[in-house]
Parts: sequence; structure tokens; C-alpha cells
Amino acid sequence: VLQKDPSTALIIAVTTRAIFNLEEEHKLYLEKGKEEYTRHQQANQDKPLPPGTAFAFIQAVQYVNKKILENNPAERDLFDILVLSNNSPESGARIINSAKHYGLEISKFCFVSDEDSTQYLKSHGVKLFLSADRTDVCNALRRGVSAALVFQQEVQAPSTPLRVVFDGDAVLFSDETDQIFQEQGLEGALQYERAMEAIPIGEGPLKAFAMHLGKMRKKFGQEKSPIRTYLVTARSGRDMGIRAIKTLREWGLPIDEAFFMDGAPKGPILAQIQPHIFFDDGLHNIQGAQEVGVPSAWVP
Repeated sequence: VLQKDPSTALIIAVTTRAIFNLEEEHKLYLEKGKEEYTRHQQANQDKPLPPGTAFAFIQAVQYVNKKILENNPAERDLFDILVLSNNSPESGARIINSAKHYGLEISKFCFVSDEDSTQYLKSHGVKLFLSADRTDVCNALRRGVSAALVFQQEVQAPSTPLRVVFDGDAVLFSDETDQIFQEQGLEGALQYERAMEAIPIGEGPLKAFAMHLGKMRKKFGQEKSPIRTYLVTARSGRDMGIRAIKTLREWGLPIDEAFFMDGAPKGPILAQIQPHIFFDDGLHNIQGAQEVGVPSAWVP
């Protein structure tokens, strides 16, 4: 595996339950304890785990690295994947063997017998953390790391290029307008947006990750880029779209396609896009994405 430069790489940390389907093993862990779980993993260490929700996303990220290096063999601005596990090293052999079985270019594995493994994210320079544990995600966000909760689901592996869909408010942008909406209703939110139209929206929890993605995407022409990014937001294009577009322009963040849904369900458009991952702060939108087989990650 090509070693990446940690000072330039876009480092993504995924937990074992995000990248592989470990639901049966996790149930065993909860019901019978750590020792029984470890014995099970050791006994099955040569049996590959089935892919999890984030698996196709990691495969697509690997494809982007390949295309970047084809374009420039000396390029150092690459994705780097770190697998993080709260389990002991004794049960880690199956995880490593599974990654090798699928040809995943991952060399960094951290098996931490600690209740809060997120304390190691900053020291590794992690820009995005994906976990199947809500407490992990909340801890990471509190530590200033972009993070999202992955729900286990059956996922059809989409074709390349890498396609990433972001919700707007409380994901790519701050939740300032959402707060006004909660306090003053729709009319109050519309008045706020009109008054603030010339002022960029604040940064959301996934802005830094999106900006790094955009930086990598700019290395290619739009038609040949191995990365495509999308904004699918509940905002009304007529009343709230201009400020969002101006904010993206101010940030210098290229977005390939933007959909202002005005509160309509996002599932049908996501089914058409077929992203490798969809980030949203609304659980109803996550559920709608899951219903059409789209890998989803909730930003609490």
C-alpha cells in the first residue's frame, strides 16, 4: 500500500462496523461479552466479513487515488484510510484479513481497548470520521472533527466516479437558519434569509471535508474528474437558494449539481444520483435514502 503524506492527505477514519457488516458479531458482544466476541473473531479470522454501509464509499475513494496518481504520479494530495476499532488487537486479525480479501488499500489499523477511541482522531489528522456508534460521532464532533453516524443497510455498490451528496443547513452550512425557523417559523426564516442574503452562511460540521474534496476535484477538468459533489437541500430555491449559492461561491467550493427541494422528499432524487454516501442531519431524510438503497450518514 502506498504510504500517504499525513501533512497533505485527506485522512478518513472509519470504524469496523461502518466499513464491514458486523451486526451479528456486535449482538454477540452485547449479549455475551467481550471474551466470547474475541473467541468468535479469532475462530473466524480467515472468514471475510461482508461489506458494510461505508464499504462502497471506501472503494470509490481508492479509485480516486488511482486516477489522481495516473494524472500526476508525484501527487501527494490523496485519500488515506484509517480503520479504528474499540476492540482488542486479539480480535483484529479478521478485520485486517477482510480488508486484504477485498483489495482495500488500507495499512493503518488502530485497535483501541478504550471506551472513547475518538481521542486519537486529532493526533492522526483525521478530516472525516464515520462510525456506527452515536456516542463516538458526538464525541468526535465535540473534538472538532467532521463526523457522521452510519446506519447498517444493504447497499448496492454504485459505479465510479466517487459521488458525495451533502445536505445544506446543519451539514455543509451552519444551523443558524434552522434555529430561526424553530423559533419564529417559516416566515421568520424567510425574512432572516432575505436580510442576510449578502452575508455567507456560517460553516457547518462537514464544510472542511467538503472543501478538501473540492480541492482534489479541481485537479481535473469537470468532465474528467473522478469526484462529483452534490447539494440536496430542503431549502426553497426561490426564497433561500441565492444565499446558499453565494456562500458556495464565497468559499470557492465547486458543486457539480444542486437541488433545492423546498421540503419535498429527497429519496427519488438520491435514487437517481446513486451516491456512495449521503450526509444529512434529518433522520426522516436518512430513512428516505435508506428506502431507495442509498448509503447514508447522519450528522447529529
